[in-house]
Amino acid sequence: MAASAPAPGGLRVRDPRLDFFRGVAMLIIFIAHVPDNLWNEYIPARFGWSDATEMFVFCSGFAAAIAFGGTFVKASFGYGTARIGYRVWQIYAAHLGMFFFIAALVVVGTRLLGNDYVEQLNLHWFIQNPMDGLIGLFTLSYVPNYFDILPMYIGALVLVPVVMALSRIHPWAGLTFCAALYTANWLYGWGVPAEPFSDREWFFNPMAWQLLFFTGFGLSMGWVSPPPISRPLLWLAGGFVVLTIPAAHWGTAQNFDTLRALREVIWVWQDKTDFGLLRYLHFLALAYLAIALVKGREHLLLADWARPLITVGRNSLPIFLLSMGLARIAGMVLDVIGRTPLTLMLVNLGGLSILIGFAYWCTFLKRQPWRRREAEHAARTAAGQERRAVTAHSSASYPAGVAPAE
Repeated sequence: MAASAPAPGGLRVRDPRLDFFRGVAMLIIFIAHVPDNLWNEYIPARFGWSDATEMFVFCSGFAAAIAFGGTFVKASFGYGTARIGYRVWQIYAAHLGMFFFIAALVVVGTRLLGNDYVEQLNLHWFIQNPMDGLIGLFTLSYVPNYFDILPMYIGALVLVPVVMALSRIHPWAGLTFCAALYTANWLYGWGVPAEPFSDREWFFNPMAWQLLFFTGFGLSMGWVSPPPISRPLLWLAGGFVVLTIPAAHWGTAQNFDTLRALREVIWVWQDKTDFGLLRYLHFLALAYLAIALVKGREHLLLADWARPLITVGRNSLPIFLLSMGLARIAGMVLDVIGRTPLTLMLVNLGGLSILIGFAYWCTFLKRQPWRRREAEHAARTAAGQERRAVTAHSSASYPAGVAPAE
C-alpha cells in the first residue's frame, strides 16, 4: 500500500485506499456505538475476531508514518519528536473535550428523559467525586470504557520516537522492539489502571495495540513489504476468515456445543484488551484480501460513489469525535420513538448522513476559501489606494486653476 501513486506528467496523486478504509471504519464505529442498535448485529465484528477498531488503529499507524515519518528522516529527530508531541497534545485535548461534551450530554438526557444515561456510561463515580475525577481524567488514570480509544492512540504515538530512534540502527530494530513489547505484555500481564477505585485497566492496552499501529507504520515507512498477491495466499487468507465465522458469530456458535467449547478454549487469543493474536491474524488476512480486491482497481475508489467515504476518512479525528457523541444522541432518540425497523433505519441513516455532511464541512474549512476573498479584498484595496495616489499626484503637479491638457 502506498500513500501516493504516480500520475501522468510526473505528478503525485493521493492513494485513495487509506482514506477509503478509514472512512468505512469511522461509519462502522458510529453504528457500533449506538445503544441497542439492531444494525450492530450485522457489522463485520459479529462475523470475525477483528473489527473496525483494528481498521482504525492500523490506518492511524499508516497515516502517522506519512504525516511524521518524513520529518524524522528529512529534518531531524528533534523536529520529528516535536511534531509527535504536538499531535499527542491535540489528541489529549480532543479526548478531554469529548469526555466533557458526552458527560454533559448524558446528564442532560438523564434529566430530560428520565433514563439513567449516566449509569449507562458508568459515570456516576465521576459526578459524585468531581475532584478525584478531574485529577484522574487529566492524568489518564480515570478512563471509562467508552472513552478509551484515544488514550490508547496517545500511548502508541508516544512510542514513535523510540521506534524511529531504533530504526536508525536497522529498520527491523524498531519493529523488533514492538514485537518484544507485545510479547512481554502477554507474559507479564502489564496494564494501565483505568480508575482509582478498582483494579480495572484500560480497555485498549497500548502496550499490546501498538503492535498493529506499528505494523501500519512500518509498511508505510517501507521497512517491511506486504506479501505479493498470489493464489495460495489468497486461499489461505480467505480460508482462515471463513473458518472463523462459525465460532466468532455467537448466533451460530450458541447452537453447537463444539463451537461453544472452542470459543472457551481460544477466547484468550481473541481478547480485545490485550489484542489477542487471533485478532491480529484475522485483521491481516482481511487486509490482504481487501488489498487484493482493489489491486488494479484503485481508480474505482475515485468514482463519485466512493467520494463520501474518502471524505470521511480524510477527516477521521473530527468524525470520530462527533460520532461518539452522536451515537449517544441517536440512542436517546430511539428510546423516545422506539426501535422498529423503520425508526432504526431513519436514525442510523440520519446519523451516517450527518457524519458525511460534517466531513464535507471540515474539508471546506480546510481549504480556507476565505483566503481567496481576503486576497481579492486586499488587491481591490491596493488598487484603490494606487488610483487615489495617482490622482493626488496629478492634482499636485499643476498650479491651482490650471487643468492638465487632454
